[in-house]
Amino acid sequence: MSARKTDNGVEQVYAAAQQWVRCALESDDSLFTPGEPIWTPELLGETYPWFLDQPDQGGGGYIEKLAGQLAGSPAEVCQLIAEALYFVYLMPHQSSIKGSTKRARVNRVLEWAGQGLEVPTPLVAGLAPGIARIGRAFSSGIPAYLGFIIEFVEQWKQQTPSDIEGRLQDPWGFKEFVMGVNFRSELLSAPGYAGKTNVQRHAMLHLVHPDTFEGIVSDNYKARIAASDKLAHYVTTSDDDVDRKIGQIRQALETKIRENFQFWDDDIRVLWDPSKAPQNGDGPKSPEPTGLQPLAAKTYLPVDFLQGIEQLLAEKRQVIFQGPPGTGKTFVARELARVLAGGDANDDNRVTLVQFHPSYAYEDFVQGFRPKSSDAGQVSFYLRDGPLLRAAERARQDEAAKHYLIIDEINRGNLAAVFGELYFLLEYRDERINLQYSEDAFSLPKNLFIIGTMNTADRSIALVDLALRRRFYFVEFRPDEKPIQGVLSKWLQQNAPSVAWVAGAVDRVNQLLKGYDASDAALGPSYFMQDNLTEDKVALIWKHSVLPYIEERLYGSNDDVLANFDLERLKGQGSGQSGEGDTADSRGAAGNEPDGSGV
Repeated sequence: MSARKTDNGVEQVYAAAQQWVRCALESDDSLFTPGEPIWTPELLGETYPWFLDQPDQGGGGYIEKLAGQLAGSPAEVCQLIAEALYFVYLMPHQSSIKGSTKRARVNRVLEWAGQGLEVPTPLVAGLAPGIARIGRAFSSGIPAYLGFIIEFVEQWKQQTPSDIEGRLQDPWGFKEFVMGVNFRSELLSAPGYAGKTNVQRHAMLHLVHPDTFEGIVSDNYKARIAASDKLAHYVTTSDDDVDRKIGQIRQALETKIRENFQFWDDDIRVLWDPSKAPQNGDGPKSPEPTGLQPLAAKTYLPVDFLQGIEQLLAEKRQVIFQGPPGTGKTFVARELARVLAGGDANDDNRVTLVQFHPSYAYEDFVQGFRPKSSDAGQVSFYLRDGPLLRAAERARQDEAAKHYLIIDEINRGNLAAVFGELYFLLEYRDERINLQYSEDAFSLPKNLFIIGTMNTADRSIALVDLALRRRFYFVEFRPDEKPIQGVLSKWLQQNAPSVAWVAGAVDRVNQLLKGYDASDAALGPSYFMQDNLTEDKVALIWKHSVLPYIEERLYGSNDDVLANFDLERLKGQGSGQSGEGDTADSRGAAGNEPDGSGV
């Protein structure tokens, strides 16, 4: 679990913040001129007569006010104020204040030191990204933020070295000190100024301990998240500390929804911000389904075939697509789920894809304990929800929409072990059952649908027991039967007419395999549904993908049998026209699996 942001170069912000910590909190060093003492108790104290004890509450911007206050002050005082201002500017997001603006304002304060100083080049990048979006009132509070930093560091340096080290390692000990700073300056004793310091308190907590404290600088927003009715059941602490409550909420949502989320993400914000929830028909709405006709055109599959799958899902909520490799099962599963869930824009939140394999376990799929290393190197274990529980939670929080869990290669896992007690819930969606590890009562939401894919050429298909088969409807994807039959022929005619004869060769291969009692290993169309398909490329695919696959399926056959699958022989046996019915494009029903290894 971590509240740290990870995008748009924000690591530069955290690196700069840690450098400031080393200079200002761990030593008396300078951020801009390393080796020169700037963050000393003496210089911190000297800021009082020039800045902290002569507040300027008149009109004008804070830079102009600072210029008047610091006029005639020692160069080191100006530099200390500039380094504090740099730290203040690490937090505002670039959409609120541009990095170039931040840099220019810090450099202007440095000009007053009269030493030709500027923000060092390695630190410039830390000003650009920012973390928290702030309002117009931010600039008016900058004197209070600077005052807080100076008084905080001054009192910080009164601790023993062991206390300093301990609080830098302990986020909650650090927060206790941050929140306990007692102001003694005239600036922060002025009406309204002490309250403004909370923005910088929250910024300080996040910048020094970004894994623990959220990058939120608003008391109001933190309180709303911690007190949200929709999130209240995740809070178990009796402590009134808002950051501890939010930490518990983050931990729960990371296991149930996704890691590295931000509380401003649309699907998360709606859980704590009522203004973002639909009211009386207004507000955000689930997109209208685009319908199955566009998908039928994209995959060249009949609309009634896709409608049939939709009906099966409506009746049982679970289906499995089964057939040889290269028939488009995975592709159709994903595209159909996206359409039924409401469109591509929501597939990240409403469509979850997992792939089973022999080492996949209940702990991976449902819930299990996982190791976690602390900063001190100690290993502990925490209970982590798997993709099934996270998909279920997203569906439960979004009841008006349909959510889909796609299980690719479902027959390659030990299904009885992976599903566990969920066998019961697949059949009884209205019931609840206790989970193995947490013992929480759990049910599968009715708006969570499951689509599995099964490779019939895989010998592990024999491991699929009758209990599971009874809980799923099965849909056949067979290259020698409609609607997959004829897919390659029509695709070639539209995309690679010069090698249209390949469809006939593939059909003859499938007829031969049926004669050798290997129809479950029929050749799917996606081997050849590739861009820029030429005769040379066909020969390459045949030699290195098709023939090895056939030889494996007919293991033990003599050379005369295998000779029947020679490409030149097959090419000469027909006119190149093959099959009837519907087809798929190069990224359509075949799922773009030229190597034949996928489903």
